[in-house]
Amino acid sequence: MSIEHYENFPVASWLCPPHLRPAIAAIYHFARSADDLADEGDASTAQRQQDLQDYRADLAAMLDGRAGSGRWERTVFAGLARVMPQYRLPAPLLNDLISAFEQDLVKTSYADRPELMDYCSRSANPIGRLLLHLYGIADPLALQRSDAICSSLQLINFWQDFSRDGPRGRLYVPASDLRRHGLSGADILACHDSSAARQLIAELCDWAEALMLQGAPLVHQIPGRAGWELRAVVQGGLRILAKIRAMHHASLLQRPALGPLDAPALLWACLRMGRSRTLNLAATAQTEREVRL
Repeated sequence: MSIEHYENFPVASWLCPPHLRPAIAAIYHFARSADDLADEGDASTAQRQQDLQDYRADLAAMLDGRAGSGRWERTVFAGLARVMPQYRLPAPLLNDLISAFEQDLVKTSYADRPELMDYCSRSANPIGRLLLHLYGIADPLALQRSDAICSSLQLINFWQDFSRDGPRGRLYVPASDLRRHGLSGADILACHDSSAARQLIAELCDWAEALMLQGAPLVHQIPGRAGWELRAVVQGGLRILAKIRAMHHASLLQRPALGPLDAPALLWACLRMGRSRTLNLAATAQTEREVRL
């Protein structure tokens, strides 16, 4: 799978069916370009907000069959315009992605887990739903599982990226979790390691893992090579969590990452994702989540 810039999402890798690669690439370039407007370079917040407004206006123009600004025509909207009607991709999902990037510019903390999950529902879940559209999969259970996987990937990215988000002033640990462990947002932003912080991160990792396992049976609903790619995505996220646990949850001090040496373990984990085993893990994860709630 390709992780590149828009972390943790598969992008036209060799596992994807060739006929779907243009559509997957179009979705990727749309998301990546919006992400770049929100995060890359040294533009002011006001300029980033204006750029995202212009981006949203160009999306609306494309959907209406009108000419846009032309700024992103070649790199984004020309390709997107070709695949939108072909696969009937829902425009609200694209607008949801933009809204999440806009939110990152003005919101730097979250009160509780439901508020953070609302962000994930716009920053991550639309990608999974758009990809399911390419395969003509729209049943409620598949969408629910896709949301669980994508939200989990987003959370894992947060627990992996404390050292990157801290300098940006972005705090994705819910305030309710911080209070329960006697910590402040300043502790996390400063990457101040402590026993309490490690206990907090352990709990956050368990949350992300439970979501991932709930969504994992989706790999058996996706046909062909794409189902194997999704296995790699799921196992890649779980592997990051395993690395955080192996470092005793000290991800405030060191950023865990996947490398070539992880490939054999990932392959073996993908091969072991039999239907009955995956469903049992999902059921166990759901039960444990209900007990915690």
